[in-house]
Amino acid sequence: MAKTDQKQLVLSKSYEKLEEFLQSKSEALPKDFNQTRFLQNCMTVLQETKNIEKMNPISVSRTMLKGAFLGLDFFNRECYAIPYGTQLTFITDYKGEIKLAKKYSSNPIQDIYAKVVREGDKFEEKITDGKQSINFEPKPFNDGNIIGAFAVCLYRDGSMLYETMSKKEIEGIRDKFSKMPNSMMWKDTPGEAYKKTTLKRLCKMIPLNFDSYEQAKTFDESSEMEFDNHKQPEKSPYDDFSDDESIDVDYEEVNEEETEEKQDNKKPDKKQASMFDDEDDEEFAKAVDEHLEKYDTNGDK
Repeated sequence: MAKTDQKQLVLSKSYEKLEEFLQSKSEALPKDFNQTRFLQNCMTVLQETKNIEKMNPISVSRTMLKGAFLGLDFFNRECYAIPYGTQLTFITDYKGEIKLAKKYSSNPIQDIYAKVVREGDKFEEKITDGKQSINFEPKPFNDGNIIGAFAVCLYRDGSMLYETMSKKEIEGIRDKFSKMPNSMMWKDTPGEAYKKTTLKRLCKMIPLNFDSYEQAKTFDESSEMEFDNHKQPEKSPYDDFSDDESIDVDYEEVNEEETEEKQDNKKPDKKQASMFDDEDDEEFAKAVDEHLEKYDTNGDK
């Protein structure tokens, strides 16, 4: 079968399965979910996904379904489906995590932001009469060395939540927990990487009230930066999919339920909490860079 025909067949089957999954999981989707728009955006992204013709349509549809559970948009870069081998890996972007925090926070949020602190800047954090506060006075046009970063969540009731991280601490998180520690972002724009890391950590601290188990589980499993500090959600009646349907496409069949079960039962090394080993981690970083490069060169879609 020609590559072009194979690609269209995989895309067609992926669309069919995703539509089927969305219908069967409708009770687990966000209340304001727009299925038509989501499907259109998914197909646009998948059309440009490298080696999509080699992918398993069931695997593809399951990956995209995770974005649906969270109400995140692949097209607007709130989350990504990263091609890795013959599978797609779902990760959330910090923009998506901020969106989720603002939408599902138990305490309504006014704003969330992060800043880097450089040598010469003035940064203070205080606790006065039991109330925490921070003060930041950046030196104008400061190109000094970065010494840390902080992220702030301002609530509408006037209260706040913040997180501070030193450069050493951020680099430690990068080495131990990042799924792509050698990516272009870390190498070329470390300031952005530091802010994103601190924002992600802050977002994990914000109490969220999701509408469904699927949302909570997907959010816990899909962050690009895993901090290993979440309680496992309880079993959901919506967990199981039926894979009985036969799909006549030339790809390597993968039993994802067995793969996920093996990953869940595997005890990770405390020194390496990434979902990949060192070699896979480097390869995955390359895959991420390659997938996101078109956005960096062409701008937001």
